[in-house]
Amino acid sequence: MASGNTYISLTKALAIALLTLWLTACTSCDWHLLNVADDNAAVAIERYDRIESLYLTTGDFSALQQMNTSYPQQTRALIEDVLRIGQVNDPEINTKFLTFFQDSALQRLVSDVELEYADMTDLNEELTKTFERLSKLLPGIKPPTIYAQIGSLDQSIIVGDGMLGISLDKYMGRDFWLYLRPEYGYTMQQRQQMTRANIVPDCVAFYLMSLYPPPIHRELSQSERDLHVGKIQWVVNQAMKRQVFRSIFVNHVDLYMKRNNKTTVQLLLSMTDYSVF
Repeated sequence: MASGNTYISLTKALAIALLTLWLTACTSCDWHLLNVADDNAAVAIERYDRIESLYLTTGDFSALQQMNTSYPQQTRALIEDVLRIGQVNDPEINTKFLTFFQDSALQRLVSDVELEYADMTDLNEELTKTFERLSKLLPGIKPPTIYAQIGSLDQSIIVGDGMLGISLDKYMGRDFWLYLRPEYGYTMQQRQQMTRANIVPDCVAFYLMSLYPPPIHRELSQSERDLHVGKIQWVVNQAMKRQVFRSIFVNHVDLYMKRNNKTTVQLLLSMTDYSVF
């Protein structure tokens, strides 16, 4: 298991630049940094959320044991970096974790999430096809280990160390009852992105962002940050074979690639001269 210090160092190295970039284009998505599947294996979401849900709704100790032994990295990330309720080695952390979710709204959220995502066949199929296309655009790229979890309306996607976690509570649909509460302050624009249809493109986008972060040797202008996000989103559109992301910056990248059709996707993502767009 990777240490908490390793996780935090990765976060500090990239999170400031990445979060600033991504929030410009994906206002509902929060970013956090955290083996790799076989090249020929289908991409399937591991159901960590089911074990988590069992513990949170029943207090089943065997479920807690499975969380800690089978999913130690996921559990550490959830407790320390998503929920931020303490350190995973705190003797009282299991009680804190269980108590945290005793709020009636969060208990209902857990139940609603498990009902909504009882079947993930469609997401697994779409992830498999999308990563197959992505591997043709970026030869050698491998899909991360992808798992589902339940947070408390914190991060949408966490990624790093070959793993990617989907917080299902952030993808319950535009009109989900909890999103409409004024204390959360979600705008209509944000809620429109908090849907099942956004899971796969968000997974691919955040994963690509972790592999191709913006340059850190100099401060980027706002337009450069927007264009960096535009490059990532343009590639996601190609991998998804549909126009998921739309913006003037994605359009600039699209025009550039049409005029420079010998430019590979890998070269595009590695470019740091944004004046060419």
